[in-house]
Amino acid sequence: MKCLLTRRWGIKKNSDGKNVFWYGYKGHLAVGTKSQYILGAMLSSGNLNDGKAAIPILKGVALQHPNFDFKYAAMDAGYDYEPIYKQVREAKAHAVTAYNRRREPELVGFDEHFAPTCVREHSYRYDSYDSNYETVKYVRPKECESCPLAQDSLCQKVYKMKITIDLRKYCAPARGSKRRKELAKKRSAVQRVNAYLKQFFQLNNVRHRTDQKAKAHFNLVTLVYNVAKLA
Repeated sequence: MKCLLTRRWGIKKNSDGKNVFWYGYKGHLAVGTKSQYILGAMLSSGNLNDGKAAIPILKGVALQHPNFDFKYAAMDAGYDYEPIYKQVREAKAHAVTAYNRRREPELVGFDEHFAPTCVREHSYRYDSYDSNYETVKYVRPKECESCPLAQDSLCQKVYKMKITIDLRKYCAPARGSKRRKELAKKRSAVQRVNAYLKQFFQLNNVRHRTDQKAKAHFNLVTLVYNVAKLA
């Protein structure tokens, strides 16, 4: 969420080497998908990458709410960095983050969701996750039931992948699975809170002369929002 809270401005270069001008501050939020309470908030300069704010917010949530447990952290592709996956894992949770392909070559023997494929390039189906061994289990595709190659044992029945091999590629639920798509949709709760703060608190149309006032205004707005939700 971008907020025009101060007069601060600057210039930076994007991935293409072009100059990009920015003005104002940016608000970063951690929101409970069911309650839509703001669990963590941080105000930064407008040029800060969203992914760099994720770890401080996650640490802040753990510090301010030590008894709060969550199973999944739904984020968009802008947060697809291995340190963020590790931070979520420290909270004994799973990151439900869209994969951001950074000009990476395609893996032979795997599909677009990094699930193993058979000899005829049919994708193995996600079956379950074993938390004790931290492994994702894939089972043989339905197309292989009548395939002579499978009957000749050229395609194994089960694949088990440890998520620690690559936290970005192998996670629970597995990428491409129905369960993961359902969890990813819950990220819309953050968008609803952002829209609410912008519409009713005018957080993207407020200006202050000092950084201290901008931060105080931002913290006060998040506090009033939570109190209003509680009421």
